[in-house]
Amino acid sequence: MKRFSKKTASLTLAALMLSSTVIPYASAEQGKSNGNKQNAPEITATTKNIIVQGEKKFKDLNNNGRLDPYENWQLPTDVRVKDLVKKMTLEEKAGMMLITEFPKFTNNKLVLPNKLIDQNTRYIIFRQTPTADVIADYNNQLQEAAEGSRLGIPIVITSNPRNHASTDYTNSSEGAGLHSFWPGPLGLAATRDTSLVKDFAETAAKEWRAAGIRKVYGYTADIATDPLWARIEDTFGEQPALASDMIYNVIKGFQGDELGKDSVAITVKHFPGGGARDNGLDPHFPEGKFNPYPTDGSLLKYHIPSFRAAITAGVSSVMPYYAYPSNTSADQGLPWFSPTQQFEEVGFALNKAIITDLLRGQLGFKGYVNSDTGAVGNNAWGAEGLTPEQKFAKAINAGTNIISGASDPAPIIDAVKHGLLKEDKVDQSVSFLLSEMMKLGLFENPYVDKQNALDVVNNPESQKKADAAHRKSLVLMRNDKINGENVLPLSDGKINNVKLYVEMFPGGNDAAATKKLRETIQKYDPSITVTDNLAEATHAFVWVRPVQSNWDNNPRISVGPETGITNVDRIIEIQKTVPTITAINFTNPWLIDQIEPNAAAVVATFGTKAEAIVDVIRGKFNPTGKLPFTIPANKAAVDEEVGDIPGYEEDPSYVYKNKSGDKYGFDFGLNYK
Repeated sequence: MKRFSKKTASLTLAALMLSSTVIPYASAEQGKSNGNKQNAPEITATTKNIIVQGEKKFKDLNNNGRLDPYENWQLPTDVRVKDLVKKMTLEEKAGMMLITEFPKFTNNKLVLPNKLIDQNTRYIIFRQTPTADVIADYNNQLQEAAEGSRLGIPIVITSNPRNHASTDYTNSSEGAGLHSFWPGPLGLAATRDTSLVKDFAETAAKEWRAAGIRKVYGYTADIATDPLWARIEDTFGEQPALASDMIYNVIKGFQGDELGKDSVAITVKHFPGGGARDNGLDPHFPEGKFNPYPTDGSLLKYHIPSFRAAITAGVSSVMPYYAYPSNTSADQGLPWFSPTQQFEEVGFALNKAIITDLLRGQLGFKGYVNSDTGAVGNNAWGAEGLTPEQKFAKAINAGTNIISGASDPAPIIDAVKHGLLKEDKVDQSVSFLLSEMMKLGLFENPYVDKQNALDVVNNPESQKKADAAHRKSLVLMRNDKINGENVLPLSDGKINNVKLYVEMFPGGNDAAATKKLRETIQKYDPSITVTDNLAEATHAFVWVRPVQSNWDNNPRISVGPETGITNVDRIIEIQKTVPTITAINFTNPWLIDQIEPNAAAVVATFGTKAEAIVDVIRGKFNPTGKLPFTIPANKAAVDEEVGDIPGYEEDPSYVYKNKSGDKYGFDFGLNYK
């Protein structure tokens, strides 16, 4: 009897065809495994029958009354995948190779029929932030609809990171039923604590799994080499070694050592490094459609190491950026596209030299490639003149395996029919996707329990860990002496004599944000006397939170009306009136040359909770954070910076220097000695 593969050892076709019993679905509970001795997975079905062989259970996903190899969790993944791919039509395969926006729900019910599910699209992205039980219910409805399809292939729900504040993407906050709230990636980098970061990822992964979200559109391995780029908030800063340590541990925490039923798959982005920008312009827009590398060897030296670390960690997929590599670049030490052109100037998702040659060939990546949203559509830079089927064919032939932002599989189907794309390239892509699904255990049980989802995200121990990370993420940048004594900490011996004026920027004295901040401080530490009257204050605390959105397509890092701070003069007035603790929330390395000089103390925050700042101000936590990037001296320094190298490699005049002579460069941070 022929074996399926060498790995199956004594498992033969005859063994697979043991006497079986088919039981109809009746409820999710009926199909559950009893935990047999073979480490059997939990089997849950809602629309398909269960096949029982002895003590083992299997889902009859194609409802043919027998156990097919792809339904048999005892077999190696590659055997199961090969069997399923053979059963799929070209149309089903093409539908599988798309990742789309979340389908419509009305009154919390999935609207059916659903064209995307019917065409076999199985990867969808979720951007909303309801409570975990609602997400779990959405997942279960989607999985039931998918299970009812011809082959019963499950759905993978994807999301941008959900455990942090975010300007432009999935913006999380604290609250019952929501994911634990951690400092942003820049704040995690500021801790310099790799074990903390892995603990974060393991904690977050439990929450994601419980809600049914099994894939992350992230994390971002890009190196923050252009201070103007609006997406620096999502990075781990400007230093390749630090970013590599962070991304490695995030992947290990979410995925584990191997992708399995307890994993959440990671899609690291944006290969080969989105941080190499020209004046901060982003390739979501035509003005920023190229990656410039004006410095010899900068691509491999600064931008690739963090992706190499992701590959070493076993990352499931990689997302290329929209941009194309510019031939205005200095020599990057890679094979040239032609005798006269260093690069093919076509977007990275369509660029064979970048994906097949560099990512797979030179770096040894074995997973799949996920295009960015629209990168093979309207944002296929350098390929604007191609038809949709030509763009899809070029991307897939270059090594891209799933197309984000597309909902119509026709270009893939037509590309095959017209000879632009071989079906075996389609099979290869679909095999990658099905392998991920099977390793995640979704074919056996994609369903989750709504109450368990709430219980997991409401676990106080998770937020306790997150709160510790918030404190460790804070960077003390300045702490002046007044009358021979440092302003901070406001220790128990000082606090009785302190009246603290508090104001949030943006927002005026009567703004809701300021009111909420005052109430939070007073509630968290009643020993602090908070006043709304600057004239009676002995000290002040101002929290400056500039913002720029990538969607503005207007890179800027000055602190003023252009970044939401309409009353800089008010900040300076407060600072000149009483000793002022000035906290600045850094989503970019802001130009602080107006708001820093008159401060008495300066604290850097990165999507940080107010309570953590209070702990540092009061001396209940000795600050340990270090800057994850360099703060530029002024606008002139930014105008002269080189967009593909970190701030610490810029001219020494680039870094901001305070009146005490301290330079706010990468790795700077004070503490209470």
